Amino acid sequence: MAKVSIGLRGWRFEEDEIFSDDEELKPLDEIPEDPRERLLRLVSLVEEPCDVCYLDYGEEEIHRCNEAQIVYGEPDGEVLLCPEHEPDLLYWFREEGGSDHKGSVEFADRFHEWVAAGNEAPEGYGSVEHVEEDPDGLPDLPDQQEVQERLEADFEGERIDILELAGQEERDGEEITEEELADSDLDLSADYPSDR
Repeated sequence: MAKVSIGLRGWRFEEDEIFSDDEELKPLDEIPEDPRERLLRLVSLVEEPCDVCYLDYGEEEIHRCNEAQIVYGEPDGEVLLCPEHEPDLLYWFREEGGSDHKGSVEFADRFHEWVAAGNEAPEGYGSVEHVEEDPDGLPDLPDQQEVQERLEADFEGERIDILELAGQEERDGEEITEEELADSDLDLSADYPSDR
């Protein structure tokens, strides 16, 4: 089977890993882990602005940014690009040491730093020729709501006993006091990474 891009060019998927015989997207639990992770990430990236445009215009003028059509890098360390700015990434990757960051989550950060320092590809630097044999022949990428519904459909959650995690025995009907919580090893203050 062939490799295909879905939603954005760049990340390529083996057709037989993600599509069923009737050419529908397979249930998520039937898709191997790496392609599933990329598909789930793609859902949140489609319709996002090009990173280089965003660095140029910022949030205040986001309406001036081109919509991304291309993705490079690894999930959570990806670079989103419009065709106009794809040569910048290719030049950085090939000529400015960007390949040293291949496969790392720092890939996007290092490219963004390079662009923010005023760097760009020389005039006329070549791009990648993307061949689209049958872009309308692929099913559409599910939206975030559909992905969430698919994830929850067969999910049988398990109850987590917070008192057990804190090293406390369960007490029937008796609430834990703030002092007891403060004296326990349980840390409820977590810094979560922000999403795009």
